[in-house]
Amino acid sequence: MSLQNIPTIETNRLILRGPEPDDYPNFKATFSSYRARFMGGPLNTYETWMLYAAEIGHWQIHGFGMWMIHDRVTDATYGMAGGWMPAGWPEKEIAWIIWPDAAGHGYALEATHAARDYFYSQQGWDGAVSYIDPKNLDSIRLAERLGATKDKTAKTIDGNDAVYRHPSPDALMGSQIAHGIEMEISHYADPLFKPKGWALD
Repeated sequence: MSLQNIPTIETNRLILRGPEPDDYPNFKATFSSYRARFMGGPLNTYETWMLYAAEIGHWQIHGFGMWMIHDRVTDATYGMAGGWMPAGWPEKEIAWIIWPDAAGHGYALEATHAARDYFYSQQGWDGAVSYIDPKNLDSIRLAERLGATKDKTAKTIDGNDAVYRHPSPDALMGSQIAHGIEMEISHYADPLFKPKGWALD
């Protein structure tokens, strides 16, 4: 799949588009920072460039991948969300990363919910997992808000990650989980909404 053929997804606040060369500076800044500590980082310049090249190539190899998250109004980028299955991954993964200054606004929830729905409804996925560092509490909370539960029997990548299994398409359809996600996203879209406690992606 060429970059021109990567599908675009639109949500209430966001536009998800395939990664492009112009998006690289924000990606590099995040993956070379402490923010990437749960994803093998911080990475050096060469490692960051290779990973971004892999993000683009993943679409061509698998026909799915990670979208860049853009603001519908300003076109600013907030991070990435989508599917990920490089060599060595036991199962298809739903993954995400939010730039440090964009965290706490529900962008990861909104983008990941839309990406998962696309994979389920348009590409026929019958499920997915998320591989998360056990110390990455924010990502664990997000996975749980998406309805994923820890699967202690699932094969991990290297034994150091926790596997969170997402609900199947049938389990999500019309469920309380799906309605709860939509409600939370609508709250974040409300300019008067101020989340209490820890900022969540």
